Amino acid sequence: MTLESMFSLKGKKALVAGASRGIGLAIAKATAGAGANTVLASRSLEALEREAAALRDQGYQADAAPLDITTHESIDSLAADHGDADILVNVAGTNIRKPFEQYTQDDYNYIMETNLHGIVRLTQKVGGLMIERGQGGKVVHIGSLMSVLGLPYLSVYAMTKSALAGLTRVLAAEWAKFDIQVNCIAPGFILTDLNRHMWQAPEMAEWLKGAQPNRRLGTPEDIAGLSVFLSSPAANYITGQVIASDGGYTTTAVWPFEP
Repeated sequence: MTLESMFSLKGKKALVAGASRGIGLAIAKATAGAGANTVLASRSLEALEREAAALRDQGYQADAAPLDITTHESIDSLAADHGDADILVNVAGTNIRKPFEQYTQDDYNYIMETNLHGIVRLTQKVGGLMIERGQGGKVVHIGSLMSVLGLPYLSVYAMTKSALAGLTRVLAAEWAKFDIQVNCIAPGFILTDLNRHMWQAPEMAEWLKGAQPNRRLGTPEDIAGLSVFLSSPAANYITGQVIASDGGYTTTAVWPFEP
């Protein structure tokens, strides 16, 4: 196997659930750029059509597909149309930040359906078809720092992302015999439309300087490369892992001491 073929996705079909913006869009672009026939799926079909057309203009293979991750009908329809995917990347997600005791039942249900229940159903459908075809496959979940630790005002979100980490490990154990690798990326503080307003506060920027060795916020592209790697033959022996891409936040600490 050549170095190029190790990281190539040529000849593969990839389904990116939640691809209209942010991390999902960056992953879809990078996946198409690596050679995969990439399906961009989300509720924002008009935006997806534009992005897919732009990728095709660059010579890549890309299509758009509608997906409302909160409805069984939409999930089942997507799986029926694109169940021949070799690669499934689950990015769809949302968040509501508030003290735990203030979450309403509607808040809880909305986050659970978007971040967990729909992804579980889509993974079950597409993964089942991977097993039927018998050609192996890759599943990449996009978790969170909340998959491995806790921060305030993220309780329900953390429940969903912790569950994805657990699902990753169990599916890796179950599906290894089918040559399907299942991994989870835990992004750190990545600047996206979901959190942009939070990081505008000066105190947040100051806090970050002392919280992680790489002092900048991450970008969606910082996650996209890892997703492509986990989708490629280079990661054939990696499964059941929750891998943080977080500027060192979860594994290091910094202080002002200088020897």
